[in-house]
Parts: sequence; structure tokens; C-alpha cells
Amino acid sequence: MGKVYVAEFADSDINSSKEPPLAEQTISTSGSSTQCSNAFHARTRLVRVHTDTIVSIAFGANPTATVNTRRLAANQTEYFSVEGGFKIAAIENT
Repeated sequence: MGKVYVAEFADSDINSSKEPPLAEQTISTSGSSTQCSNAFHARTRLVRVHTDTIVSIAFGANPTATVNTRRLAANQTEYFSVEGGFKIAAIENT
């Protein structure tokens, strides 16, 4: 079981996003799609996603990640533009 760490920012530009984040969430991954507990803050425009294991992720109002959705390698960190109110889902992958 791995972890996906999500930090939410109000600025949509990576270079101008200010700490601390609006919110932080952690997803414990498994072989089934798991969503973050809370929808993104209404002001969230950018999320930083870090995973300590290989996962696939999906974004949306009620997302379901599959092994065919966007893949992240173990120990990878990425930034994504999102809409407030969305969620992220993750599933372990190979």
C-alpha cells in the first residue's frame, strides 16, 4: 500500500503559488480506485501531487482511476491545473 500526497494552491502558476497550501490530503492506495476524502477547496486552481509508489490518477467531480488513466512513477511529483470542487482518485499500477 502506497500513499499519494496532494497539496492545493489558489494560484494557477507554479512559480507564484504561495505556501502554505490551502489544504493537504493523503490517499492510501490499493488495487481499487480510491478518492481523496474531501473535494478541493473552492479557491484551488493548482495541485501538487507526489506519490511514493506507482499509481494511475484521475480528476473530476466523482473520478475513478483505472490502470489505463494517467500514470505516475514512484517518487514522482507533478503539478496539475484543476477546478475547485473536484477530487482526485488513485489506484496502484505497475
